[in-house]
Amino acid sequence: MTEPATSTVIPNLLDEVEIPENGTLSRVAFDGDGFRVVLFAFDTGQELTDHAATVPAIVQVLKGRMSIALGDEAHEIGPGSWVHMEAHLTHALVALEPSIMILTLRRSV
Repeated sequence: MTEPATSTVIPNLLDEVEIPENGTLSRVAFDGDGFRVVLFAFDTGQELTDHAATVPAIVQVLKGRMSIALGDEAHEIGPGSWVHMEAHLTHALVALEPSIMILTLRRSV
């Protein structure tokens, strides 16, 4: 017997996190089916320093503007921006204004 397919609906991701004053907040929005989705909220000037993920990742900006360093390249990204990163790519982020982004990690399958 086949189990019924399921779904997850989040009506408005912006309602799921608040931008902390002088800080950074992260919250797991979804974890399953081979994906982990994390919401990040940054106040101006807050950052994630150089690091790399062991799995491919996608960054999508929902609100604000950020500077993202991808290896030796730097880009300014804002609402509607979409960034794919291969596993092990060194990257860093700095919020240029209060910002909210989604990080989607593909689990090893």
